[in-house]
Amino acid sequence: MLSIYETLFDAYGPQGWWPVTPAGKVAPVYGYGCRTPVHQFEIAAGALLTQNTAWKNVEKALIAMHEANIYSPGDVVNVSRTMLAQLIRPAGYHNQKAERLQLLAHYFCKTPVLAKRQNLLALKGVGPETADSILLYAFEQSYFVIDAYTRRIFSRLGFLHEDASYDEWQCFFQANLPQEAGLFQEYHALLVEHAKRFCKKKPACGMCVLQSVCKKQY
Repeated sequence: MLSIYETLFDAYGPQGWWPVTPAGKVAPVYGYGCRTPVHQFEIAAGALLTQNTAWKNVEKALIAMHEANIYSPGDVVNVSRTMLAQLIRPAGYHNQKAERLQLLAHYFCKTPVLAKRQNLLALKGVGPETADSILLYAFEQSYFVIDAYTRRIFSRLGFLHEDASYDEWQCFFQANLPQEAGLFQEYHALLVEHAKRFCKKKPACGMCVLQSVCKKQY
C-alpha cells in the first residue's frame, strides 16, 4: 500500500488538498495551509457541493458565495435560501443543495471544535464519503475517503471488488496504512489525480505508473 503511494507521489508530487480561500480573496487556493473555523466550514461546504458535479463547478459556486460576502456558517444560515440557491447554481441541484448547505451550516454553528462522524451522517444529504471528506480535510481526523476513483483504481489493482461496501473499502485502507491524517489526505488526492490522468473509465494503461502491478490490463 505504501509502495503504491510512493509511486504516485513520485509521479505527481504534493497535491495541496483541500483548497481553501485566503483571507480577503474569493477563490480557493491549493496548498494554502491555514485551517480557521471559516476554512473548516468552506471545506465542508465544498464536500457537500461537489456531490454529482465536477470541482470546477464547485469553485464557481464558492466564488459566487464569497463575492456576496458569504463565508461563514452564520452567513449561510442568515442568507435567504432563494439567494443561496442562485449563488450555488453552478454546482447543480441548487435548490436541494441550498437546503442541505443551510442544515450543515446550522450544525457548524453549534458544533464543538471537532465534528463527530455520527452527527454529520445524521444530517440530510451527508453520506459517508461527504462526512469523511469533512472529517479528514477540515478536522484532520484519520478517516480514509472512499470515492469512485479509489474503487476503480484498487479494484483494477486486484485488492477488492469495485462493488464492495464503503465500510469494507475503508477498513481495507485503514488496516493497511499508518493512521496519519496527512498521509490519508495526500493519498486520496493522488488517487484522484491518477484516475483523472490515466485510470479513467477507459484507461490509458500504456503510460500508467502502476502498470507493472495492475491486475487488469486493457
